[in-house]
Amino acid sequence: MEEERKTDGKRYQFEWNDIRAVITLVNVILIMIYGLSISWFGLAVAGLGIIKDLTEIPDGKFRYSSLVMHLTNVALNVFFLIQLANA
Repeated sequence: MEEERKTDGKRYQFEWNDIRAVITLVNVILIMIYGLSISWFGLAVAGLGIIKDLTEIPDGKFRYSSLVMHLTNVALNVFFLIQLANA
């Protein structure tokens, strides 16, 4: 899934984190539009991201920053769901 493209004379390498960043942005927009109940979507995406991160350990492509980002998204979405349950 990783491709190299030339854009404006610069090399661009497509990564999974590009898709994850867009999905995280979509999650934030959906929470702002539909409320905290959509946090289940973000929690599922973050969980899948953690699984993807952990499967990259044997390949040598593992990045701590990606794992930290997904764990942070899990914590944030769980916090939102707890806030929703207490409301």
